Parts: sequence; structure tokens; C-alpha cells
Amino acid sequence: MYTIAHKACRPAPFTSGPRVNLKTVIGLGAHPAIVSEAYRETQQIMMRHFIGGAFAALGLFAASLQADEQVRSPVVVELFTSQGCSSCPPADALLHDLAEHEDVIALSLHVDYWDYIGWKDSFAKAAFTERQKSYARSGQRPSIYTPQMIIDGRDALVGHDAMKIIMKIEEHKRAPKVAVIKVISRNADDTVVQVRLEPRVSNAPAGDVQLVRYTPNASVDIRRGENAGHKLSYANVVREWTNLGRWDGAEAEMKVDVPGPDPAVLILQAEGQRDVLAAARLK
Repeated sequence: MYTIAHKACRPAPFTSGPRVNLKTVIGLGAHPAIVSEAYRETQQIMMRHFIGGAFAALGLFAASLQADEQVRSPVVVELFTSQGCSSCPPADALLHDLAEHEDVIALSLHVDYWDYIGWKDSFAKAAFTERQKSYARSGQRPSIYTPQMIIDGRDALVGHDAMKIIMKIEEHKRAPKVAVIKVISRNADDTVVQVRLEPRVSNAPAGDVQLVRYTPNASVDIRRGENAGHKLSYANVVREWTNLGRWDGAEAEMKVDVPGPDPAVLILQAEGQRDVLAAARLK
């Protein structure tokens, strides 16, 4: 049994750019549904400025990369969110910005446990709620909540705490991966991709090979519930999360079918839904 926490996570104020008292607009002081569209646009501009500056300051996109770094896996960021969650729009906006960076695979997973409070999330899947619960079990956390970001399958953070999230991404970016996924060929119409899974350490842990398909951008007019009256935008909305099989830790090649236009990523994750061992974009 897991406790579901709601509205316990207040958006953190920005630490650079124009100073806005977000507490008076979002969180305990007022309901996000009263936030004007003009304010949301301003907030997104501020977030973009903040994220871009923070990534540059941390050196995530330094021009001089060593050859070995060129094949390092992107950092996988999973945002557990809901259209019916009043605390989620700032985290959704943050994911938009993270999705613009090549060395981050930013994924939005909509959960279904807030559907009862007035608005049924059109992207929600029970499987994503179960995935969040699995992270809670593996991390020995007693509760789940939205918005929550999981970084590389290991670290759980409040989904709108931009600076902590960026710092954690940088930490994972610099840490060596135990494996790498290389795309070695693809067919003419880009529907079949041949990949090689390569361990980078001796005795690499076994893991699950997972194919993720997502929609890059989606907007929804929310007519009821906590976000009623607003059109909310979402990035990299996960539609399918499929386990393709087990990796035994040895070098191996496999063909992956990726029909249709939706982008696809391959994630290699330690058994028991633990650390992300490697990840790669397929299309």
C-alpha cells in the first residue's frame, strides 16, 4: 500500500532572471487555475532562460568533448504528471525545456490516480502509475506524488525544482555508464533499426531492454477539475513502453521494429526497475 501525496510540493522560485513570487500564484497561496495565459507564457520564457543559462553554466554542452563522451548515453528523465494535478504545469513546462537538449531524454508519463477529482487524463495509463509505484518500492519510498521526476531510474525529485534537477542531470551526465547502446544500421524507410548493446564494465548487471514511443508535443483543453479553463501543453508524451527482453550483460545485437512516425528511444534498465544502464534515440 502506498500513500498518494497531493499538493505537498510547492514550485520553487526562480533564482535568476526577473523575480516572481510564485508562491502567491501557484501552490498554497492560490490555485493555478486562476493563472492567466499571459502569465503562463511569461513563466515559460523565464524557465527557458533559466534552464539554458543553468545548463551552460554547468557545462553540459561544452564544445570540447572527449571522444569517449561522444558515445555516452543521454540522461533519462521521467516526469510523472497528470492533467488533473494543479501542481504539475510548472513541471510540464520544465520538461519542455529539458526535451530540447540532445543529452537528455525527457519523457512525460501521465498517471491515472487523479482522474477521480474531476478530469480524466487523456494520456494516463495504469501502467505508468504502476511504474511510479515500482520506483517507490525499489527506492524504499513510502509514497508517490505528482509532479515527480526520476533521473536515470535512481534519483527522485520534486518535478518543478529546476536547479536540483539540473544539478542531478549534470551528476548523471558525468558519471560513467556501465553500458552503451549503438545504432549500427537502419533500413531505407527507418522502420527497423539494428543496435548493439555493449558493456563498459566487467560483470555488467543484467537488465531489461525497453522500447519507448512518444508524441513530441500535445495540447489539451482542460474543461473540468483543478486546471479547468486552461489549454495545457505537454512534451514527449509517452504512448507505449514495451519490454523487448532481457539483456544478460554481454555484448549483443538486436533488431528493433519502429513503425510509424512517432519518435522512439531504447532504454536498458537494471532488473527490478532500478538504474538506467544505457539509452539511445532510435528515431
